[in-house]
Amino acid sequence: MQSLVQNLAVASLCFAFSNALAAPPVAPFYESVIQMSPTGVLGQVIKKEQIQTSLKGAQAWKIAYISSDVGERKTIVTALVIAPVGPAPKEGRPILAWAHGTTGSAQNCGPSQVIDPTRALNQYFLMDGNSWTDFGIPKGQEFINEGYVVVATDYQGLGGGGKHQYAVAQTNGRDVINSARAASSMTEIGAGKKTVVYGWSQGGGAVIAAASLPDYQAQQGTAADNLQYLGFVALAPEDLAALLPKAPLDEASAIKVMKGFTEANVSNVFLFTHFMMGLWGTQAAYPELKLTDLLTEEGAKAADQLSSNKCVHVMGDSFNYAYGDKYKSLVNPQASNSSAWIKAFVDGSVKPVKPVAPVAIYWGTKDTVVPPVMHEIYQKQMCAMGANVARVQLPGEQTHFTTPGVSAPMYLEWVKDRIAGKPLENGCPKG
Repeated sequence: MQSLVQNLAVASLCFAFSNALAAPPVAPFYESVIQMSPTGVLGQVIKKEQIQTSLKGAQAWKIAYISSDVGERKTIVTALVIAPVGPAPKEGRPILAWAHGTTGSAQNCGPSQVIDPTRALNQYFLMDGNSWTDFGIPKGQEFINEGYVVVATDYQGLGGGGKHQYAVAQTNGRDVINSARAASSMTEIGAGKKTVVYGWSQGGGAVIAAASLPDYQAQQGTAADNLQYLGFVALAPEDLAALLPKAPLDEASAIKVMKGFTEANVSNVFLFTHFMMGLWGTQAAYPELKLTDLLTEEGAKAADQLSSNKCVHVMGDSFNYAYGDKYKSLVNPQASNSSAWIKAFVDGSVKPVKPVAPVAIYWGTKDTVVPPVMHEIYQKQMCAMGANVARVQLPGEQTHFTTPGVSAPMYLEWVKDRIAGKPLENGCPKG
């Protein structure tokens, strides 16, 4: 016989899946932004609010700006902008655009919404982490000390309304580009045109996606045209397109590919949570797809319920609590419409286009979240096009989560050299 606690848990779960809950409450700044229409040019700042920052010699703002997604639909995105105090040089301050790693899909998962969001990177899994989410700016104080402006996008759907297109790198990369335009357009911070982009995990994918969007970068009539991209730093970047077939597949072949792809992403509840958010985000980007193509009815409801309302670590806890080791039962035994889903995964990922500036990838041998083979294949593809892409294996046995801290001394120097215009040896493998 089930215990009272078990019965209450089941009843609570059934109630949750049978009742549409409102999105989590958000602060007034974001509440007002969500009500706004995405009208304006790319990178246009449509709302800003100066905030306190714990960084020394700095001033900071929360902003909302215009971006667009992989389907070129206009969106509103929120972000942080941090700049040194005092007069800027005549040529303007260089821009560092930060692309954060996975935080979740709900409106309240944007890193700018956390208390003291401009502080140094705070990671949930690390021993010194003190929050339920990852937030903060890696080496922001060092960049401020160098006289740079730092802009940190939340990505669309994480504070500015709409459904977050999680892991759709083509959308996330556009948000990064437009965040730099937004920063460059803010006359009070003295930003110039020189731009370097850096990011981790989901943000690493956004970085390399942005690097291969030359036409999007070159659009005129934006809030700040003709930014000068000097380099792209990708920490453990994901690239789904590197692992999936590019050519259209017949449905039978696509089902086999989807089966392997699914199995690789459901081995534990942590990866499964990311997988469910990825399906939810891809469906948001490509509305013709249906979650029930790949998930059971209950699985589709769970993916929508949790992705809409919870950030990633809490979402994982909810799957673990509600299903234990039965979470795989939410996946359809036989997928349908697999060829369309694979096409969407590839279309939303990094384009096979030569990056507009050098790319530096930093990675650890113990990364079990983003398989290193992803960026190994990416490097080979881009180097074959004549790009300058370096992959730097970090010393020791670094995990996905130690990558940002261990790589920092290396990419700090790399960034300073790019801004200073120093020559750079080609990082592609020789021979």
